[in-house]
Amino acid sequence: MEKAPPLINAMTVDVEDYFQVSAFERYISRDEWDKLPGRVERNTDRILELFAERGVSATFFTLGWVAERYPELIRRIVDAKHELACHGYSHVRVTQQTPKAFHSDATRAKDLLENIGGVEVKGYRAASYSIGASNLWALDVLEDIGFLYSSSIYPVRHDLYGMPEAPRFAFRPCKPDGLLEIPVSTWQLADTKLPCGGGGYFRLLPYTFSKWALMRVNQRDRQPCVFYFHPWEIDPDQPRQSGISVKTRFRHYLNLSRMKDRLSRLLQDFHWGTMESIFLSSASGRLSTPTLERSGKT
Repeated sequence: MEKAPPLINAMTVDVEDYFQVSAFERYISRDEWDKLPGRVERNTDRILELFAERGVSATFFTLGWVAERYPELIRRIVDAKHELACHGYSHVRVTQQTPKAFHSDATRAKDLLENIGGVEVKGYRAASYSIGASNLWALDVLEDIGFLYSSSIYPVRHDLYGMPEAPRFAFRPCKPDGLLEIPVSTWQLADTKLPCGGGGYFRLLPYTFSKWALMRVNQRDRQPCVFYFHPWEIDPDQPRQSGISVKTRFRHYLNLSRMKDRLSRLLQDFHWGTMESIFLSSASGRLSTPTLERSGKT
C-alpha cells in the first residue's frame, strides 16, 4: 500500500508583547503599555528570520495596537508572504466585552491591519481563546464583520478558557456555509481532549511528547495540526515582572531559554503552512466541517 503523503500543518504566531498577556492584566494597566520597553518588533523579526531559514509560511494573528505602533513590521510580515490575521485591537478577552464593544474592537483591528498591510484579513483569534459556550454570539459578530474563519475556541478544560465539548477539528459554528472555526490542536485520551498545539504546554512538556502528540494527530486522525506561540516566548531576556503570583510566574517564564531551539526542531520535523492555505482552500472538500449545537445560547 502506498504511504500517504505527510500533512501540512498550520504554524501560527500571536503577535503581542510580553506585557499584554491576559495573565498580567491584574498587574499592568493598559495605560502603562506605552511606557514599557517594547520588544515585540525585534522578537517578531527573529521569528521571521527563523521562518525564512526553514522555508516556512505562517499566519500572524496580530494585535491592532501592535500594528498601529509598528506598521513596518506588518509590511515585513506581508512582504515575506505570510498570512496577516487579526488578534483584536488591545487584547481584551471577549468574556469582558459586550457584543457592541466586541464588534467595535474587531472591526477597528481588521480595518487597521488591512490598511497597513494592503491585504484582506480573513482570520481572527480571540485574546486567550475567550470564545466559548457562554458567548457564542461572538462568532456571529465575526461573520457579520466579514471574517472567513476564527481560531478562538480551545476544546479543553482550563482555568482561564476552554470549551471541552467543542469539536477537535475545523467546524462551522454558525451555519453550514458560514464562518469556519479552527481549534488549536489537541489529542484524545479516552473522553478527554488534551492540549498539544503550543503555548505554555510546549515549553512545559518534553519536546519528544509534543512531537509524538502532533504526529498522532497527523497519522491517526489524518488531520492537519494547528500550532501557536508568541514572540515573547523566544525572549528569555524580557523584563521580569514583580508582584505576580507564583502560578503566573511559572506559566510565563518557564523554559523561555529553550523555546527557540525547540521551535527550530519543530519546524524541521513537520511540514508547515498558513491557516488560509490549509483550511480555506480545502474546507469544502477534504475537511469534515460539522456545525456546532448552539444550545439556545445567544
